[in-house]
Amino acid sequence: MALKHGKYVYIERKDGYYIKARVFKSKGDEAAKYIIVGPKLSKPPASATIVKEDQLTGNIKEKLYAI
Repeated sequence: MALKHGKYVYIERKDGYYIKARVFKSKGDEAAKYIIVGPKLSKPPASATIVKEDQLTGNIKEKLYAI
């Protein structure tokens, strides 16, 4: 899958998996900025931007483990 010029990032969970998320740069609120899109992966693409789970708010962390 293509990453489309910064529209998508991979969020690294604490259990070692990665989740693909859509980033809305115009949204100021952290909870509305990321929307979970893809399934969990063990290895993200080499050109992907990685965001740590610790950098996110609690609302998004709950969505990461619902998958």
